[in-house]
Amino acid sequence: MRAIPFLVLACAAQSAFAFTPFIPQVDLSPLPGQARTWVEPNPLRGSQDAIAIGRTAFNQTCAHCHGMDANGSRMPAPDLRRLGLGCKRIKDDALRQRCTNDTDAYFIKSVRYGKEKFGIVHMPAWEPYLKPELVWSLRTFIENAPR
Repeated sequence: MRAIPFLVLACAAQSAFAFTPFIPQVDLSPLPGQARTWVEPNPLRGSQDAIAIGRTAFNQTCAHCHGMDANGSRMPAPDLRRLGLGCKRIKDDALRQRCTNDTDAYFIKSVRYGKEKFGIVHMPAWEPYLKPELVWSLRTFIENAPR
């Protein structure tokens, strides 16, 4: 009998964190055409326009789980500012670039297809909602978010 209230509470808690993806309201016109593809590496790396667009989109869509301005230190999902952080410590330029490219590939795959483990969706697939240039803008913003 004691298990029933626990199950009800667990189901209620699970539904409280349910999140439905949606298209963020941002202007993508400042971004160059070469960013309209899923091909790595990030074609917008270092672009100030991409950082600004990525920040706006992040706070509309990703902050729910990853924290405002990517400060996910106290959020249920990982702090994305740590993504690829180890690459910056690599001294060899070629290896550092390869590490960064691998991080780009990991990020794109995670955003496009989401994260699911044991039948539980931890992050929804965003591909139907986000254009490639917007996802690259998100990546660019996260790379430049203050730690």
